[in-house]
Amino acid sequence: MTEPLKIVDAHHHLWDLDKNYYPWLSDAPEEHFFLGDYEALKRNFLPDDYRAETQGYNVVATVHVDAEWDREAQVAETDWLHRLAADTGMPNAVVGHVWLAKENCEEVLEGHCRYPMMRGVRSKPLTARDPDQADSVRGRPGSMQDPDWLAGYALLGKYGLSYDLRVPYWHLPEAVDVIEKFPETPVVLNHAGLPWDRSADGLAAWRENMVIVADAPNVMVKISELGLKDAPWRLEDNRRVVMETIEIFGIERCMFASNLPVCRLRASFKTILDGIMDIVRDFPRAEQEMLFSGNAAGFYRLNIG
Repeated sequence: MTEPLKIVDAHHHLWDLDKNYYPWLSDAPEEHFFLGDYEALKRNFLPDDYRAETQGYNVVATVHVDAEWDREAQVAETDWLHRLAADTGMPNAVVGHVWLAKENCEEVLEGHCRYPMMRGVRSKPLTARDPDQADSVRGRPGSMQDPDWLAGYALLGKYGLSYDLRVPYWHLPEAVDVIEKFPETPVVLNHAGLPWDRSADGLAAWRENMVIVADAPNVMVKISELGLKDAPWRLEDNRRVVMETIEIFGIERCMFASNLPVCRLRASFKTILDGIMDIVRDFPRAEQEMLFSGNAAGFYRLNIG
């Protein structure tokens, strides 16, 4: 009998709303949340909840990506996650947050790096809500052209950290300009470049920009969060996105991630993982192992045996 595939979940979140402060979950809702109404997320999601959701699958390690904790106490999230891991065995790596354009960027990075599971940073740059407005944010504070933002990004190399790039596909050419300036910084593109427009023209534009970013050899990609604002998660709707992402980047640069618990607004872990497994079921076993565990373990420096 074939051993079940090991799973490294390269992108998930945990939160305890009773003890910690997450403005987007505790205060007024974000007006333009990418999946629409997210009231269902406003409840605790802790390791026991994660394990209940992933029961039956061989999840051997997980990577926690910043859950938009109180931005006045960014290192506190990393501290909490380390205490949680000591008690529960998860997560196994941390991607923290720092405002790259702020004067205290290096101080915050130093704080994060005192913790052994710290691996990288996710700090969302200023972006436009649709491709027609992409140029409207260029050069503004917090954008990828902002000199202060770039100075903060440059520090990632100094501290040996990776960068989780989370921008919609229409900002990918700008991201490449940054990535090429700092080739020593490993980058992983979140959520397959957020292909939110599934029209023929939208997918063509997404693919064009994915090809551009894939030309940078220090970039990998997470096949994750394929949910859409106004549609359920359907295998056939996502098959093309998954296959083209793998075609563009190569299987050796792709990694699976769930985006739990946010993904549950559209689909369960089972629906998503079974769906992606079905899409790649004819791939050689070695390639499936790269996608579902090996690539993420290498990128985030995880020992999975």
